[in-house]
Amino acid sequence: LTIAALNDLKVLGADVQNAFLTAPNKEKVWMIAGPEFGADEGKTFLVTRALYGLKSASFSFRTYMAEKLSDLGFQSTLADPDVWLRAASKADGERYYEYVLMYVDDILAISCDPQAILEDIQRTFKLKNDKIEPPEFYLGAKLQQKPINGMTCWTITSQEYVKAAVRNVEEAIKT
Repeated sequence: LTIAALNDLKVLGADVQNAFLTAPNKEKVWMIAGPEFGADEGKTFLVTRALYGLKSASFSFRTYMAEKLSDLGFQSTLADPDVWLRAASKADGERYYEYVLMYVDDILAISCDPQAILEDIQRTFKLKNDKIEPPEFYLGAKLQQKPINGMTCWTITSQEYVKAAVRNVEEAIKT
């Protein structure tokens, strides 16, 4: 967010809908169909998608997303493998880096044109409610844009996250 503010870049976010189901499964998983499969009850099925609950589901989705980001010209950073970057140029020719930040199915794009990046991702992955918009929350923290010293900057606070954590602890103590 600091890089976005210092380089006059825009930030947009999106969530992948049914993320695990979009990814091919990386392990062989077999299942015997139950009564909910009607006439197919008792048949053996090969699970081809990374179903939620499988040990390798997160790995399968992350690997699939990594392949797609790589196809778009992004490369994973050494410091954080879920922060991706690629070289870009502004309209005036100034060179900069575009970023994609991933946390499971939550995506932030930082660029002069983050809409185009997220639309490229949307060609492979269905986004929840087809929404691409400025983020309100990321990693449990509330994000806001505010004018500070004549610049529009992103601020981040974990106040709501902490309040929810305290409520959870209080509820656990009561029970």
